[in-house]
Amino acid sequence: MKNINIICLIAIIAVTLLTVSCNKELDKEALGTITQANLFNDPTSAVQAVNSIYDAASWDEGPKWGSGPYVGHMYEWMFGDVMSDDAEKGSTPSDFSAISDLKTWNADQSNAIVGTLWTHCFSGINRANIVINNVESGAISETLKRQLKGEALFFRGYFYFYLVRTFGGVPLFDKQSQILGTSVISRNSIAETYAFIEKDLKEAASLLPEKNNYSTADLGRATKGAANAYLARAILYQLGTVNGGNHNWQELYDLTSVIINSGQYSLTPNYAVIQEAEGENNMESIFEIQFATSLIASGPEKSGTTNNLIQNNRSTWGWGFNNPTQNLVNEFEPNDPRLPVTVYKDGDMVLGILNTISSAGNATSYLNRKAAILRPSQTKSGDQNIRKMRFADILLMKAESAAKIGKESEAIALVNQIRQRARNASKPKGSSIGSLTFDTNTFPAGSLPDLATNLTGQNLLNTIWHERRVEFGMEALRYWDLIRTGLYLNTLSADVKSKCLSKSITQNSVNPLPLLPIPLNEVQTWKLQQNPGY
Repeated sequence: MKNINIICLIAIIAVTLLTVSCNKELDKEALGTITQANLFNDPTSAVQAVNSIYDAASWDEGPKWGSGPYVGHMYEWMFGDVMSDDAEKGSTPSDFSAISDLKTWNADQSNAIVGTLWTHCFSGINRANIVINNVESGAISETLKRQLKGEALFFRGYFYFYLVRTFGGVPLFDKQSQILGTSVISRNSIAETYAFIEKDLKEAASLLPEKNNYSTADLGRATKGAANAYLARAILYQLGTVNGGNHNWQELYDLTSVIINSGQYSLTPNYAVIQEAEGENNMESIFEIQFATSLIASGPEKSGTTNNLIQNNRSTWGWGFNNPTQNLVNEFEPNDPRLPVTVYKDGDMVLGILNTISSAGNATSYLNRKAAILRPSQTKSGDQNIRKMRFADILLMKAESAAKIGKESEAIALVNQIRQRARNASKPKGSSIGSLTFDTNTFPAGSLPDLATNLTGQNLLNTIWHERRVEFGMEALRYWDLIRTGLYLNTLSADVKSKCLSKSITQNSVNPLPLLPIPLNEVQTWKLQQNPGY
């Protein structure tokens, strides 16, 4: 399901119509007037309705469909990478200051990035609710009903998980367009929001097929494994923040074991392949956002993403944002083949092209190798899928939970699986001029050795956290790991730490939980309670 962004139906979110995008294998001409009364009587229309939710999950810029003017750029790396010690904003100092405001905890209620996140997530939630509320009454097969409802439930949980980590407790909607005609809306608590997410993901897991039950054309759709994986990630985050569901590490250990024992996933043999076109939807992929190129430049109707353009080298065809830090580079052990797959510097060969990185448009002298692609025909429509959940994450979540419940030898063995794969990686694709091959790495014997078998206690946990950082470098996970492990505040300067603490929840949270501001329009229009410090 490589291309889910070509518009197939057009409608208004508010009442009866949908803006939906669909798989290129399912592209159809507009079917006429589609209403919620007949949308789910036809298999093609029903699938397109669900594809509209995938569409919302892929947005990185564009207009608010059916609800107002253009909203700006928003990418998960703005939070997961740049708000951490893994990356700086990049580009020129004055460009896109809203990102800098996130990193320094100067973002206010008018910050364009948090406004776009709020808009996109609730648009996706509304589209999911249209499917959840109507699909069961349709005339399509029971098998398709189960799958489509499962996909919609997965995405409602996915969007709410994005929201709760960023804003805390938010309004919970289980019907479409409930917000219309309402003058006051209450925020649910963090615990209530997580309970809602967990219920959706558990039901989604019970309805969705496993990955190998999809046809090749449908690879990329949500699966049972994806629902369980996001449930595991939600539990992991709660264990280090507000744990209103009283989760424990045994629960996480058991859940990750279910995913591993399903036999649906394994590690990609060559780490260097994961982020390249050859690695899309492969054996390690649990969930990724699908993209393809087109001649349409921007907005939700495009089939590609601006994610690559905005992170690419300003000296070639990009904007130069999201620059890896020296701090991240220093975290890699000597001769770790993952380092050149994660970052590149001035004079490095990237996809067969010699790169020059100018200090005039770069904050650290490094760029994100995992976002590097060859220039597409329309540079605002890159076709690289965004990997959201990899099997390696499940292994490392299980390792951490194993360490917490006294299964330390098992934890070490799980981490060693990751390290064994890493030390056998090739060079990044196109490491010599004009080449697009994966050349063999040659490192001294003993590079990146297995962990010592006597690691225990906090030393073992620190080692697992190190492994997470280098394994998922520049994949937008670092900030959330710092928060849940209680390490985030120690990465900040004194003044930024003070501002962050003033905007954090400390009561009933295992570690301080910083929250970004609810957008001003939502506070004023719906009388939502604002987060502390804003």
